[in-house]
Amino acid sequence: MAEKAKRAIDLYSGVGGWSLGLRLAGIEVVASYELWGPANETNFKNNSHQAQTVDIRRLSLDDLPSDIDIVVGSPPCTQFSFSNRGGGGDLEDGLEDIIRFLTIVDHLKPRIWAMENVPRVSKIIEKELEPGGMLAGFAHLGCATHVVDMAEYGIPQRRRRCIAGNFDLDLLKSFKSVNDTPTLGEVVAALSTDPIVDPVYGLELKRAELIDHVEEDLLSEEEVRINRANKTTHTVYNSMPFPDPLDRTVRTITATCTRVSRESIVIAASGQAHAYRRLTLRERACLQGFPITFQFYGANYGQKLRMIGNAVPPAFSYLMGQVLQGKPATEASSLREAARGLRRPKPVPAETPPDRAGARYPANRTFRFAIPSLQLKSGVRFELANDCSGEVVEWKVAFYFGTSKAIHSITLDQTVANHLHAGASPALNEAVSPHLERISRFVETADISNMQSVWAHQGPGGIRAFMLLDKLDEIGSKLTNTIAVHAEEAPRLVEAIIRYQHGGAAETLPGLAKLVRNAPTILAGLLIGSTVNPLLLAHARCSFRRRSRTSL
Repeated sequence: MAEKAKRAIDLYSGVGGWSLGLRLAGIEVVASYELWGPANETNFKNNSHQAQTVDIRRLSLDDLPSDIDIVVGSPPCTQFSFSNRGGGGDLEDGLEDIIRFLTIVDHLKPRIWAMENVPRVSKIIEKELEPGGMLAGFAHLGCATHVVDMAEYGIPQRRRRCIAGNFDLDLLKSFKSVNDTPTLGEVVAALSTDPIVDPVYGLELKRAELIDHVEEDLLSEEEVRINRANKTTHTVYNSMPFPDPLDRTVRTITATCTRVSRESIVIAASGQAHAYRRLTLRERACLQGFPITFQFYGANYGQKLRMIGNAVPPAFSYLMGQVLQGKPATEASSLREAARGLRRPKPVPAETPPDRAGARYPANRTFRFAIPSLQLKSGVRFELANDCSGEVVEWKVAFYFGTSKAIHSITLDQTVANHLHAGASPALNEAVSPHLERISRFVETADISNMQSVWAHQGPGGIRAFMLLDKLDEIGSKLTNTIAVHAEEAPRLVEAIIRYQHGGAAETLPGLAKLVRNAPTILAGLLIGSTVNPLLLAHARCSFRRRSRTSL
């Protein structure tokens, strides 16, 4: 007599990433609960079970099914994510959903349960389970937290997640490296053939039947430049490759990203030199562990992005389904065997047009990019930025140093230029003078007053902001090499400027040793910034006077 299938419910179920994996593992998902209607429609049509649109915080415990063996779910991670205000989300509000999840577990008393969230939640749960914590009343549930990397379990994505529950971690570890993990390049290549063979599930589909695989417009020259800068010379974060390497698993697929975000996955366009594109929805879904038969019933492109990025990878939840039933890797069927019967649900959703390249931007569009030759790691950098808060836009070179918790700056103005000139030896002044004269001539003759209009795509002009950034980068590199010949002077001049602006507090500022170790680069930046900023300010004042006369 066949063993009766385990019964499960899926809380905060999204599009049904948990539900699909558990279903493939032979578990009967009795019901799912999710607030977002389009996600519930997607879950229902793909998994054919009761998917209730409900606010779980207000769900009556009496309305839950009985005789449940397994509870799984993914409470919202927004308040816990470091992408939310740099990790400054409302943790107490986020814990409300975790409390609700555990309350339901405590009420149903399943044999086993598991909850998924962002890695940061692991430490939060551990702390709040202690006596006096917000979760202390659930300590009897046997909750243990683990941070796992999806790539170690056959998912073509380096996605670290917290998996909490009372399951056997060693059993989960037995599934490591059971399947070969496809690379980003292998997924992209697999989805370009006809017929298409799913690189994770082995399913086959005619190319014409594949939904959500429409490529976006190629990134424009400006978009490529911004993406490259965001990844390789970000003003705060450490560098990452550009484009994303095809010979390894992909970075985390996020729920939201724009054509010029640091989070976007950017790859080289096939057959075109120096051309780049973002991933299609289907490529994202495949990298997120969804089979090519799974359909997303979103009303637009952004909804589908959100569905995919917020989901639990079904290829991983299938393995968790085995673990929750006490099956080790040696006894479980492979994912490809379990998925043989998967078919596309009907009706298939409509194609949603992808994001298009931006033609116009707000007049106050922000520009803030590090000068590559004058940037050190850990956020120590010189950057070119605009200030749109006044009647006219002001451009300037800024300098930041310190730590992530104590960021300091030096105002680069004419007084700094005068101090540096007075403190430097005649030989050093003579050596740096040609470089400073070159950047001065460039800025003096540049069409700075119209640079913001060009940057906002709202008018013509004689110079683009990146042209100025490139010139600063070029002069910065040459000036650093020149100063290196007079390296003994550089630390003294850098320290003198810091003391001049920060007074008695200079000795206690964090990161000073790093500035001294890299004194030629820092001095080059101080010289350039204090030379060009007065000229940039003069352009802004001239523009203000012209505007004032025009308004009379």
